[in-house]
Amino acid sequence: MPEPTFAARLRWWREHKGYSQLTLAGRAGISQRHLSFLELGRASPSRDMVDRLATALDIPLRQHNALLLAAGFAPEWHQRDLAAPDMAEVASALDYMLAQQEPYPAVVVDRHWNLLKSNRAAVRLVEFLVGPLVPGAPVNLADALVAPDILRPYLTNWTEVVRHFIRSVEADATADGLIETTTLLERLMDYSGVRAALSLAAGKTDRGPVLALHFRKDGTSLRLFTAIATLGTPQDITLQELRIECFFPMDEETAKLLRGWADESGDDLPS
Repeated sequence: MPEPTFAARLRWWREHKGYSQLTLAGRAGISQRHLSFLELGRASPSRDMVDRLATALDIPLRQHNALLLAAGFAPEWHQRDLAAPDMAEVASALDYMLAQQEPYPAVVVDRHWNLLKSNRAAVRLVEFLVGPLVPGAPVNLADALVAPDILRPYLTNWTEVVRHFIRSVEADATADGLIETTTLLERLMDYSGVRAALSLAAGKTDRGPVLALHFRKDGTSLRLFTAIATLGTPQDITLQELRIECFFPMDEETAKLLRGWADESGDDLPS
């Protein structure tokens, strides 16, 4: 990240987004000369100008706040806990989506893949693969996927999956400019086998419509693909950074197994 001055941050974001001064000035509705003065620190922005530039740059709400602070203004966007009273309706909606996904797994994670919520099917899948989780212990799904001793031993196509996943984290790091995302990427890259997996060329075998995660343990096989959703028009940092990831069976054998686990546990499935 740049120096914590407004001018340095503005210049860094413009170059990070690949905009010329002329292009960004046009998007923000100001003159190129004015933008140049702002980037050089020869002019100070108003709050409205910071908002216009942040919108033109299409930067995350968290970084919008950082621009405001650098310019000497109070942050504009809140970061609430999901348990906060004014988040009750959103939290209820997330719980509804997780419940409706039963008997198939679903999770809610933050920008850095820290687990925030999960449905019972997700718990059953994890417990089948790695055993019971410690209640209340933090879980990072990125580490669980990439590390050598958690999910990797049971993911038969780990090399292909991790190659796609690392590229998605790289895209996140480029988009949000957060040191936390860069740190996550560096941590994942340092796990054994990751750099070797990235250096391999994609296989030339026949590909299906989506990349499935193929788990196998003790003769049991599960093939799942995922869909990731985000909340529309979030006005809160926490909500903008949420992801809802739903897992679906890639074949009827996997679907039957997941339904069977739900029946054995006595869970009521949504109608």
